[in-house]
Amino acid sequence: MYAFNYNRPASVADAVKAVLAGGQALAGGQTLLASMKQRLMQPEALIDLGQIAELKGVCKEGDNIVIGAMTRHQDVAHNADVQKHIPALAELAGGIGDRQVRAMGTLGGSVANNDPAACYPSAVLALNATVHTNKRKIAADDYFQGMYTTALEAGELITAISFPIPKRASYAKFRQPASRFALVGVFVADTGSGVRVAITGAGNGVFRHAGLEAALSKDFSAKAVDAVQVDSADLNSDLHASAEYRAHMIKVQTQRAVTHSLSHGH
Repeated sequence: MYAFNYNRPASVADAVKAVLAGGQALAGGQTLLASMKQRLMQPEALIDLGQIAELKGVCKEGDNIVIGAMTRHQDVAHNADVQKHIPALAELAGGIGDRQVRAMGTLGGSVANNDPAACYPSAVLALNATVHTNKRKIAADDYFQGMYTTALEAGELITAISFPIPKRASYAKFRQPASRFALVGVFVADTGSGVRVAITGAGNGVFRHAGLEAALSKDFSAKAVDAVQVDSADLNSDLHASAEYRAHMIKVQTQRAVTHSLSHGH
């Protein structure tokens, strides 16, 4: 490592000031610290968001579950409101990485980083969530903009994410055994006014699939997925899996998610 300044602000306002002055925001550190060790990133100042109380916690507000940006994966997984109202989100959080990652990683850190194989972005997009920042509210469909790219501007920090409670939802992922990231992860959400399907791990960022959404909106069953074409042209091909294999896995994981949703009543 190398020398850098370390700052622990107690409020969002102080954190934003420090970031605008050139500091790098530190959430759970699961990506940032690894990048610093490899010298891929060399920030002069780290702004640790861990002491900002207003960024933590889960609450139910009307028909939404609102989760603070600095809420750890394990706390989302174990939260009674999340388990009751959006169990698919609790299951997703409980399946991220390993126990150490879940004890440190945060919702806001994952969504701000927007790794193309991360799990949380698929939940945010499929559930039509809203990303709250210190400046505005951003709809999920406008927020994700490709690999490691989001709608966030300089000095803009995620404060919370509000997830509308779906009629039913489920997440299924085929994990890469070493990293535990999703080779292909599919989050299916029946909103009551249509089905949204968000896929992670397969392309250069999380994306929705119109064909799967249309088929499942008509007939919410695993069988409905059979007739859908999933094009491999824009999918990743790497040492873990070919684009064609990922296209096949998208259908398999979608069917798994739908079957799980139907059998568990959510």
